[in-house]
Amino acid sequence: MSHAAVIELSRLPRLASSWEAEDGAFVSRRVLTGLVRAADGCIAALVGLAIAILYVREPIVTHGADYAMLLGVTALITPAVFQVLGLYEPSRLSSLPAQLPRVVLGWTITLAAIGGGLVLLKAAQDYSRVWLALWFVAGGSALVLGRAVLAHLVRGWARQGRLYRRAVIYGAGSVSEDVIRQLERDSGTDIRITGVFDDRDEESRSTSEIAGYPRLGGLKELLELGRESRIDLVIVALPVTAEERLSQIVKRLSVLPSDIKLPARSTAIRFSPKTYSHVGSVAMIDLHDKPLADWGTISKWVFDQTIAAVALVLLAPVMAAVAVAIRLDSRGPVLFRQKRYGFNNELIEVYKFRSMYADLCDAKASKLVSKGDPRVTKVGRFIRKTSLDELPQLFNVLKGELSLVGPRPHAVSAKAANRLYDEVVDGYFARHKVKPGITGWAQINGWRGETDTAEKIEKRVEHDLYYIENWSVLLDLYILLKTPVSLLKTENAY
Repeated sequence: MSHAAVIELSRLPRLASSWEAEDGAFVSRRVLTGLVRAADGCIAALVGLAIAILYVREPIVTHGADYAMLLGVTALITPAVFQVLGLYEPSRLSSLPAQLPRVVLGWTITLAAIGGGLVLLKAAQDYSRVWLALWFVAGGSALVLGRAVLAHLVRGWARQGRLYRRAVIYGAGSVSEDVIRQLERDSGTDIRITGVFDDRDEESRSTSEIAGYPRLGGLKELLELGRESRIDLVIVALPVTAEERLSQIVKRLSVLPSDIKLPARSTAIRFSPKTYSHVGSVAMIDLHDKPLADWGTISKWVFDQTIAAVALVLLAPVMAAVAVAIRLDSRGPVLFRQKRYGFNNELIEVYKFRSMYADLCDAKASKLVSKGDPRVTKVGRFIRKTSLDELPQLFNVLKGELSLVGPRPHAVSAKAANRLYDEVVDGYFARHKVKPGITGWAQINGWRGETDTAEKIEKRVEHDLYYIENWSVLLDLYILLKTPVSLLKTENAY
C-alpha cells in the first residue's frame, strides 16, 4: 500500500480485507536465515554422501568414520564461509544474480580449505580424488539450485508482505512524525508502516495524514483492525508525560497478539542501553511482547504436531471405545461441534465427543453444565469427568486451530454468574494472544469445570495470563505430564 494515499476511515473494512487476501503468517527473518544456513550445510553434506555411496565402495563410506567426519565438518564450514561472504543478508536472498558469484566463491573456498586440510594432515590418500572433484561440481550446482528456489520463494513472500512486520502508530503528534522519519531513513528495517491512529479531535488536534501516512481512526478502529488482519507491531508514540492516557491505551492494546513499543525519544530520561530494544536503528522501550515469536513459534508448532500425531495413534483404541459407548448409550452423532474463541478472537469449530442427549445439546453454551445436569447422558457424565470428551480436539491441533497446551477455548455465550466472561474479567481477551489448548496451566491447578461464580473465571484468566507470560516448551511439557494427575480431581467436572 502506498503510504502517500489518504485512506478514509469509512474504507477501513475494505483495507483490512485486502490485507487478509494478500497476507499469511509473517516469515521471520531470523528463522528464515537460520533455516537457509541449515539447508546449505545439509545440501553440501548430502550431495557428498550421495556421490560417495554411488562412486566409492559403500562399506568404506557407511561403516568407516573418515567420510562421515569429513562430511560433517563440511556441513559446518559451508554456512560459516557463506556468512562471511554476506550470503545470509535478507536483502540479498531475493536475487539469484546477487548470490551466484558468492555461492560459487564460497563453495570453492570451502572445498579448497577441506582439501588443504587433508594435505596438511597427510590424509588425502584416504579419500578418492574423483569423488572430491564430482562433489565440487555437483555440490556447487545443488547449492546454486537451492538458492534459485530460495530467491523465487522470497520474492513471492515479499509480494505478499510476509517478509515485513506490519506496524501501526498510535499517536498523531510530533513524536509519531519523528519516529516515522527515523524508520523511513533506515533502509535495512523490516518494518512497513500501515497507518496512524489517534483518538484526539481530528480538526483541532490532528489531520487526516501524518508524515504522509493515513490517519485511520482511533483506538477502537485499531483494535478492530488488529482482530481482522495481521498487525505485528504497535508503536505508541505518546509522550511519557501523558502517563494516565498512556497507561489506559497500553492496557487496551495489550489484548492484541502484537509487540507494543514506546519510542525512546518519547521521554528525556535516558536508561541503560540494555533497557532498549531496536526496530532497525530506532531505540524502543518494550511495553508488551508477542508471547510467541521467531523460533518459539516453530518449536511450539513442532511440539504440537509431533505429540498430537503420536497421541492419536496411541489413543485410537480408547477413542474408538468411547465412540461405540456413545452410540450404544443414546441416539445422535458421536461428535459434537461447537464454535469457540480461538487465537485473536477468531471463531473456530472445536470437536468433542457428544456428552449430552442430541436434542438437548447447547452449541452456544448459553447454560453451563452443572452437577446432576439432566441433559448429560450416562456415558457423557463419565467422559466429562475424565476429560475423554476432549480427545477429538487432537484433530484441531493437527489442523493448527488449537495447541496441546494453552488457555482453554471458551464458547461464545459462556457465562459466569449470569454475565459473559469478558464482562466479568477486565482484559479477558488478552488470553487469546496465543492459540487455545486442550489443557492448560489453569486446568492442572484445579481451575477446570463449572464457572458458576465470578471468582472461578477470574482465577482461570489469571492462570492463563501467567502461562502466556511465562511460556516455554519445558512448561508445556510439564503441563502435559501433570494433566493426567489433575484429572483425578473431578469435584468441579460435571
